[in-house]
Amino acid sequence: MAAQNTATTDTAPTEPSSSPTGRQWLALSVLVLAQLAVWLDNTVLNVALKTLADPDEGLGAGPNELQWSISSYTLVFAVLLFTGGVLADRYGHRRLLLTGMLVFGAASAWAAYAGSATELIVARGAMGIGSALIMPATLALIAQVFDERHRATAIAIWSGSSGIAIATGPMLSGALLDHFWWGSVFLVNVPIVVLCVAGSLVFLPGVAKRVRQKFDPLGVVLSTAGLFAIVWGVIEGGHRNDWTDPAILAALAGGALLVVVFVLVELRVTNPSFDVRLFRDIRFTGASVAVMLTFFGLNGSMYYTSFYLQGVHRQTPLECGLSIAPVALGVLLGAPFSAKLVRAFGVRAVVTTAMLIATIGFFAYVFLDEHSGLALFWVFLILQGLGMGAAVAPTTEAIMSVLPADRTGAGSAVNNAMRQIGGVLGVAVLGSVLVSVYRDRITPDLDRLPPGAADSAQESPEATRMIGDRLRLPHLSDLADRGFVHAMHVASVVGAIAAAVGAAVIWWTFRRASSSAGSDR
Repeated sequence: MAAQNTATTDTAPTEPSSSPTGRQWLALSVLVLAQLAVWLDNTVLNVALKTLADPDEGLGAGPNELQWSISSYTLVFAVLLFTGGVLADRYGHRRLLLTGMLVFGAASAWAAYAGSATELIVARGAMGIGSALIMPATLALIAQVFDERHRATAIAIWSGSSGIAIATGPMLSGALLDHFWWGSVFLVNVPIVVLCVAGSLVFLPGVAKRVRQKFDPLGVVLSTAGLFAIVWGVIEGGHRNDWTDPAILAALAGGALLVVVFVLVELRVTNPSFDVRLFRDIRFTGASVAVMLTFFGLNGSMYYTSFYLQGVHRQTPLECGLSIAPVALGVLLGAPFSAKLVRAFGVRAVVTTAMLIATIGFFAYVFLDEHSGLALFWVFLILQGLGMGAAVAPTTEAIMSVLPADRTGAGSAVNNAMRQIGGVLGVAVLGSVLVSVYRDRITPDLDRLPPGAADSAQESPEATRMIGDRLRLPHLSDLADRGFVHAMHVASVVGAIAAAVGAAVIWWTFRRASSSAGSDR
């Protein structure tokens, strides 16, 4: 049955003005704060990973549990974004934003008081449900609040807010971990939720249009099961260090098959939860893939950066948070100027260049070792941030520009889903590369340890150092540092390849679009 529009208004439409009004800026502030809460949750956890791995100060989480503590959130977030977009279009964007904030806040409190790694993973999944309702609504509300003349600037500010979270999240997490227990990093979300709920009720417009669409539960089930199987296979393959294990192969093949079936089903559904037909537009496809690969490299690199700083360099959580902050400087510099650069040089040139800069930032990790100074590390982080900041805002605007007005919720869900899918695959793939390469590198050096101790020491650098302290073998700590740095080099090359592929995709797809449209600007 075709979508049916029913209009109801809580606020009268306003005529476009030469510049945004104060109320529009306040509305944007609420939307930026809502997205900030979602981003903050990811960045605070990166610094807390080493603490969560500690059996005394944290939950004694193993490498695969740490990966799942991130991946459960991003996986649920990604697959339910499709449904979140449909619900936002059907019931109103502000209403879904309020519902999502309440779910997110309650789940954050649950995560803070989780009694085990498994409970934390489940609570993080519940947080992903809230985020899936929040994110489509924020971008759709920007399209509703701002006209075409100011929308690109508003989206650039909205995209750049991720840089604020990247900057403040690690520092806030480090400060909290230096003074409180690990659960405090999740409780910071609660006051933000309260502010967003109050601001939404005052400054955001009510329902301007409702799009009556049928739900697509089969699409949600297929996408969830398919992505879960793939991510489980990648994470467990790295953990077991056996990619020929029948269970791993079955998970990867079965997940890929489910994703293919999902696409075929969505093509036949009148009102799909994830409109695959949107990818017929080559610009939409190119921009979406570029966003996915950008976050693949960024989330993956942030996963191992924390262990490099707190493990190899023995930094405290607060020192680690301060050391990560330069990546936000790059984002904050790159995002605001991207709109002006696109107007001057076009999406193709700006985003391709930005992703090549990010590629250099990811690859440059190969020049770091256990004795490298932090100044060089900060330069690499700034390059990553510049690339990300200058790439995400133009690609997001390109995605939104091809959407019909009544599909902004579903379209923004696609945009954010591609980010989260890239992020979850980045953590899963690069985390598994890290585990596999480290284990291969460290195992020959552990042959003189007792069998039980050797098996435990292979799990992770933290486990190797713990066994070294227990057996009074300080040289194991040096071996752990060298093994981790080698594994980080390999993972960084994989992340750089992903970013380079993203640059090539943008260059090719927007060239094709230019041929048909006459211009890429």
